[in-house]
Amino acid sequence: MTEPRQKKYGELAIEQNKLEAWENGYPERDYVISLSMPEFTCLCPRSGFPDFATINVRYIPDQKVVELKSLKLYVNGYRDQYISHENAVNKILSDLVDLLDPRWMEVVGDFDVRGNIKTVVTAAHVRPGFQRLPS
Repeated sequence: MTEPRQKKYGELAIEQNKLEAWENGYPERDYVISLSMPEFTCLCPRSGFPDFATINVRYIPDQKVVELKSLKLYVNGYRDQYISHENAVNKILSDLVDLLDPRWMEVVGDFDVRGNIKTVVTAAHVRPGFQRLPS
């Protein structure tokens, strides 16, 4: 009889992760933070096959910025989730907006070709009253 496999420390860190925010040291200034996560994976909710993508996040912070290790673990948590491309991108955007309340944020999911179709999903948030969008 095989004993149950013990989870590795990385698996436990992903399971226990909670997105965290840090104080923005320059809240009076509009500046763009760009983050790229080229090893994103999730599972197709229909077939169960893995989907691969690069997730790009750009945002103008207000009072908070995302803590990068927590973001890394959060994104890795998608690897075993059955979720569509569209839902993954929109959920990432919603979770980050809820955490950070940025002035502006854009999340782009650039998914690898699958079945001869390449999918790029872009979702954006603009805080009401914020006028200046990055080019």
